[in-house]
Amino acid sequence: MELIETGIKDLWIIKPRVFEDPRGYFFESYNRAVFEKAGLDMNFVQDNQSLSHRGVLRGLHFQAPPFAQGKLVRVITGAVLDVAVDIRKDSPTYGQHVAVELTEENKLMFYVPEGFAHGFATLRDHTIFSYKCTNLYNKASEGCVLWNDEDLKINWMIETPLLSEKDLVGQKLKEFNSPF
Repeated sequence: MELIETGIKDLWIIKPRVFEDPRGYFFESYNRAVFEKAGLDMNFVQDNQSLSHRGVLRGLHFQAPPFAQGKLVRVITGAVLDVAVDIRKDSPTYGQHVAVELTEENKLMFYVPEGFAHGFATLRDHTIFSYKCTNLYNKASEGCVLWNDEDLKINWMIETPLLSEKDLVGQKLKEFNSPF
């Protein structure tokens, strides 16, 4: 397993070591010792999975402290453009984002720690997205940064996304008072 720095502190791309043969493939999707060696000491307490069709955009979501969540995300089938925006007020990269394409073929994973707004755009039909969380879901603490805020300059790689009502009313970053 290789942990790849992204240019934004604490945000990591994880490239698993994949073993393939005529039967299929095998890889470790999480190894606590590898993460701890890289200084990532987290305790996952909840796993989530979603199914989305091409053109769905979910995000940019976060949970405020004390219910903030770190997430280890990956695609089981299909493909997404996964995006994390730094919303840590004192961070030198506040408002900057990293986007990574996660696909069933590349098997990449993305670690998004607390203090980031997270979202993804589905690039293929029947995409199954999986994520491990470091805290339990708490509806009262959820927040949303506007997915198409022009200040973020995110190229989502899809036109006219299908959005939830919550995602339509996210806050623009310049109007947002980050809890982090």
